[in-house]
Order: sequence, then C-alpha cells, then structure tokens
Amino acid sequence: MVQPNVAKTIHVAPVSRIEGHAGFEIYLDDNGNVTDARLMILALRGFEKFVVGRPVEEVPRIVNRICGICPWHHHLAANKAVDGCLGVTVPPTGKKLREFCQMLAFIPDKILHFYFLAAPDFVLGPDADYAVRNVVGVVGAAPELAKQVVHMRYKTQMALEKFAGKVIHPIAAVTGGFSHPMSEDDRKELMAVIQEAKEFALFTIKFAKENVFPKYLDAVKTVGVFPSGYLGTVRPDDGALELYDGELRMMDMDGKYEQFKADQYMDYIAEHVEPWSYCKFPYMKKAGKLSLDETNPVGVYRVNCLARINVCDKMATPLAQQELEEFRSMFGRPAHLTLLYHWARLIELVQCCERAEELLNDPEILGPEFRAKGIEPRAGEGVGCVEAPRGTLTHHYKTDDNGMVTMANLIVATGHNNAGMNLAVKQAAKALIKDGKYDQGILNTVEMTIRAYDP
Repeated sequence: MVQPNVAKTIHVAPVSRIEGHAGFEIYLDDNGNVTDARLMILALRGFEKFVVGRPVEEVPRIVNRICGICPWHHHLAANKAVDGCLGVTVPPTGKKLREFCQMLAFIPDKILHFYFLAAPDFVLGPDADYAVRNVVGVVGAAPELAKQVVHMRYKTQMALEKFAGKVIHPIAAVTGGFSHPMSEDDRKELMAVIQEAKEFALFTIKFAKENVFPKYLDAVKTVGVFPSGYLGTVRPDDGALELYDGELRMMDMDGKYEQFKADQYMDYIAEHVEPWSYCKFPYMKKAGKLSLDETNPVGVYRVNCLARINVCDKMATPLAQQELEEFRSMFGRPAHLTLLYHWARLIELVQCCERAEELLNDPEILGPEFRAKGIEPRAGEGVGCVEAPRGTLTHHYKTDDNGMVTMANLIVATGHNNAGMNLAVKQAAKALIKDGKYDQGILNTVEMTIRAYDP
C-alpha cells in the first residue's frame, strides 16, 4: 500500500524475542521525521475454516495447535465452547482440575517471557549489541539467576506434563470436564512444586522492583505511551481479577466500564481489516469506528496483564493484592504506559501461584465426579472464554444435529492487541526518530514496545 509523503522506509523483520513472526515498517518524510509506522503480521492460520465439518468434540484437540506456547488456553476455551454446544454442565471437580492446569500453564509462560524474552533489554540494555542481547547474554551476565530460571521453568512444565499427560498440545480436558481424577499423591507432589514456584514468583517481583524497573522508569513513561480502553475478565460478585471463568469487563480510557457475559461479546466487539496485515483489528463496537491515531485513538482497547489489572477492582489473592496496591499507588488506574505490561505480568505470576495453591487445598479437587455423563451430539451454539497469558481468548462454535461444526469464530489475544501494538510502534518511532537519525538501539527500543504485549 503506497504511503503519502514517504521519502524513506525503515523495514525491520523479523521482530526478535516474540512468540511468533512479525515485522514493522517506519515511514520517514523528506526531513527524516516519522509520518507513520505499521506492525505487519503476515502468518495465515486458517483454524476457523479447518474445524468446520469436524465433530465438535475433536475441536479442542485441533485448536491447541494454534499456539505452541499457550496451547492450554486454546484447549480450555475450546472445551468450554464445546460444552455450550452440547448443553453440558461440568461438575465442580472437573472445573477445578481445568483451572488448576490453566494456573500451572501460566507460571512457566510468565517466567519464559520475563526472563528469556524481555530481560535482555533490561539486563543488557536496549543499546547492547544484538549478538549478545538475548538469553545467552543474560546467562553470561547473571549465571546463578539463569540457573534458577531454567530450573523453575523446567520443573513447572514437567509437573504439568506428568499430571496431564502432555504439556504441549494437551488432551486432558474433555467435553464435560476432565479426563481423569487427581489422586492424593498427585496433590502432594504438585503442592511441593507450586510452593517452590510461589517463592520464586515473590523473589522475581522483588528483584524486578529493586534492580530492573527503577532504571527504566524514564523509558516506561515516554515509550509506547497512549490512552486506550481495556478488556479483561473479572469475578461477577466482587470484580476481582479472574483468569478461568468470569464476566468480561470493557473499560474506556477514562476508567468507565461495562460488564457482560462472554456470549455477548459480539455486542461489544467489532472487527476491522487492513490490507497490510493478515491479523484482524478488533475494536470497541460502540465507538462506531477504529482510528489508529496515537494522539486520539478511537475504538482501541488492549488486553493481556496490564489490561486485566486495570479493569479489575482487586486481585483475587492476598499477596498479589499487596502488589497491585503498590502498583496503583505509583501509576493510578487505568495505567496507560505500555512497558508496564512487564510489571503487571509479575503481579499476575504471584496470583497464579497463590490460586494454584488454593485449588490444591480445596478437597473438591480430589472428587470422583470429574466429568459429566450422558453427552450426546446435538445442534447448538457455545462461546468459551478464558484469559490466556497474552489476553482474552474467545472461541465460538455452532453445530448441526449430528454435532458437526458449522461455524467457528476465534478472537485471539494478539488480535485484540493488534491496534494497540500498531499505536505503540508509531508513538515510539515518532518519539525516538528525529531528523533521520536512528541506530539499532533506537530500533530495538521500538521493538520493546511490541515485546511488552508478548504477542
């Protein structure tokens, strides 16, 4: 697509240290100043078409291939949608087993992002040589810490694999509940892992607050900054942050919000397309349009951890709540600073560990009724929604009388954040590139705004 008043194009691809493939372009005028910038995602997935014509109970085993980093969340959202299509009520034990696996999947994912993908920018600095600005460089700079990180990520991943059978491309959640019960021996073994993970989560957020975030507050306050709306899931009764099963809350840039059930998502979210990206641009339907103007965005909302701690009234667990109170005392609500996603991610890490511990202490998780019985194919419709590490994830299916899929619609977290990431790239580029002067450190700082979303 031709850009007006473009004298030079800076093309960066691939964006490094993200969980996928993307590039971006920055357009300069005759004076070397930025006129526009675009994030381009050109990977065609096609899962909405792949699953049509398949038996609906097979879908959760197919769509977990959408992402090798967060397959559990696609697996769980799909199962919730299938339950809706078939009119199934999941027993409480089945719900708790699913949620526990979600919490356990969150923990190594957040460790991966903070230490492996984001840390090189903070530990080594955005201007460091790209040859060492990576996880290998982090290992060299902090070898003992790196050992702890690898140990904790491996231990939590393997705990999930041992209990659920597969950590990648899972099959443990099934229509109507879970495929097998949890034994007392399982519970004790998993509890030891979770308690160690909680200690590590508390160490991580303390370490980051003392050694990482203070050095980069100037960048946090100036790079990738723009107002937007936010979307996340909360508990219906008290507005606490919820990751597995709650109601959606759409907040505008001033902090006002509307709350709705997952199956009402089409009343609040519309989708826009641009010719330069295969990724859709969801936007606030009530805004009437989408405007990618970083100084006055219209219809733009964001998801993921910063969005979730903006929309919630409180965290659901005590230690995470203490961290949220400190965060809000510094940055207010809603906080619009893109690089704060890293801080918010660690607050959520604490909650995930605490919630996993709560679930393991709940006697009901050991119950014998972990799957509904008497499930039959039927014509139906279901919407399943969970919070994935990257944000709100919605699966929507319809079936015919034989239980075959006739329609599928997915809104994934990176799609929700597509408009926000584009605005973050544009704002950062305009703030950093003046009179045609830039270097690899400046371009990497622009990349940092993308990495904050963990796309």
